[in-house]
Amino acid sequence: MKVMIHKAANRGFANHGWLQANHSFSFANYFDKDKIQFGALRVLNDDIIAPKMGFGTHPHQNMEIITIPLSGVLKHRDNMHQDWQQILPGEVQVMSAGTGIQHSEINGSADEHLSLFQIWVIPNKQNVKPRYDQKSYSSEDRKNKIQTLVTSIEENHKGSLKIHQDTIISRIDLDKDKTLEYKLKSKHHGVYIMNIFGKIKIHNEIISTRDAIGISDIENFSILAEDDSGLLLIEVPMI
Repeated sequence: MKVMIHKAANRGFANHGWLQANHSFSFANYFDKDKIQFGALRVLNDDIIAPKMGFGTHPHQNMEIITIPLSGVLKHRDNMHQDWQQILPGEVQVMSAGTGIQHSEINGSADEHLSLFQIWVIPNKQNVKPRYDQKSYSSEDRKNKIQTLVTSIEENHKGSLKIHQDTIISRIDLDKDKTLEYKLKSKHHGVYIMNIFGKIKIHNEIISTRDAIGISDIENFSILAEDDSGLLLIEVPMI
């Protein structure tokens, strides 16, 4: 088994005033040669955006982009949709940049901060037609059980959003003392686990709020919740 521990305090951090950004991997002006990516997972940003502020129109190409709001109101607009799309906590947004896309993301609230995760996954197909989708998920459906949010566009998995990569993105909220037995899809996959809140134990490693652990070269493992905990699990090929 290979294990990578990323403590919350050791993430890259940028304070732009309107944006407080934590980077699990090298991004923008933050660079760490030991934190370039985890397999096909290239970016995991933990952002807090001030009211009415956000990212102006900017381009992306050949990247699968997944956004998960945790609190507040996210508004998105791209050159495929002239109207603003609203994404709320409980919803997930996916965007295949493919041959190229221009989009904007803003905090849609005048008085509440927006907290979100943005994930970039390296695609297994280049120059695909750009696409956008979003879906709402109930918190009850991840209570002590895996809730699958995103899978490969080639998988016949009902209820999940789709991207161009053999990836499984999921969430689970574990009650204290509950255990999750996690089985990876194949020996070629690894899983990067972000602890959104709480405290868990994996192979005697304690993972607290906003700590993360990357696990590969293993078929299955156990996660014990030492407190009520919420986890984001990103399983990717170890390219």
